[in-house]
Formats: sequence, C-alpha cells, structure tokens
Amino acid sequence: MNAKSAKSINQISAPAKSRRNTKWLRSEEITDTHRRDLKLGFLIHDVSRLRRKAFDQFMRPLGITRAQWWVIAHLTRQDGMMQTQLADILDVGKASLGTLIDRLESAGWIERVADPTDKRAKRIYLARNSQQLLEKMGKHERAFNEQMLRGLTDNHRDNLVRLLSTIKQSLPEMDMGDASAH
Repeated sequence: MNAKSAKSINQISAPAKSRRNTKWLRSEEITDTHRRDLKLGFLIHDVSRLRRKAFDQFMRPLGITRAQWWVIAHLTRQDGMMQTQLADILDVGKASLGTLIDRLESAGWIERVADPTDKRAKRIYLARNSQQLLEKMGKHERAFNEQMLRGLTDNHRDNLVRLLSTIKQSLPEMDMGDASAH
C-alpha cells in the first residue's frame, strides 16, 4: 500500500478533525462497524489497483499487457467467442476491445474469423502460436501469485477465495433502486 492510500485509510480510522468534507465521519450515526466497512472497501479497491499495476510490470518481459492477458485467458475458456460477447464478459466497450484485438491479431496470438451464419459478426480464436505464449504466461502468473500471496497459508487463501466470492456474488444482486434513499 502506498503512503497516499495508507493516509486515506488512517484518516477514516482516526477520529475526524476539522477537515472539510469529513463532517459525516463525526456523525454519531457512524459506528466502528461503519468505519471498518468503509476501510474494507478502500482496502479491496487498493489491493485491486496495486495488483493490476504489479501484474502489468511482471508481465512486461513477455510483451503483453494485463488487458491482453485477460482476453487470451477468456479465450482459453471459450475459444471462438463473438467479439461482442467477449466485450460483454470483460465489461469493456466494443471499441476498446477492438483495439486490444487488433494488437493481439497483429502479434499473431489471435485470429478473427467471420461467423458462418452472420458475416458481419466476428468470432475470436486463439492462433496456433499462442500456445507458447500461454505456457510462459502461466509460469509468470504462478510466480506472481506465489510472491503476492507468500504471507498467506493455504487455509488463509481458501478463506479469502470464499469471502471474496461471496462479495462478488452479492454485488450483481444488490438492489440499486433509489441510491439516495440509503
């Protein structure tokens, strides 16, 4: 965690002083549970951001970005997806994905093929020479995860997977209704 992130989390944990925009933190309605949950939200965000940054640096020697790796990883699960379907799964815009696919295709790692039933639609397939890249990426990812998780036992890791999966599952099920009512 960088100093800026630590500072923001510590400000949340510490009693609020006369800083602007922190009046709500001094409210009697804000309990230790609320502060803990807010800190947890910041922590989840910070870990995700720092992991993305570190992963990009770790994969740089392979000449591939995290976004490109994510596309390839999804294609290993379901090769031949429609480009629009892949954009939906990755939760990215079709134009952004198009740029990623252009780069992957130029590098020879994927191929675009016209859909047999809809010539306007494109299906994305892993190219034959992507197999060596996948093997290298797998080795790099295992080394990355081992370094990142080295302070956690197998039991801790299993619990973390279970807990984060619970949070992940609850997010799409949330009733966003009138957010101002909350």
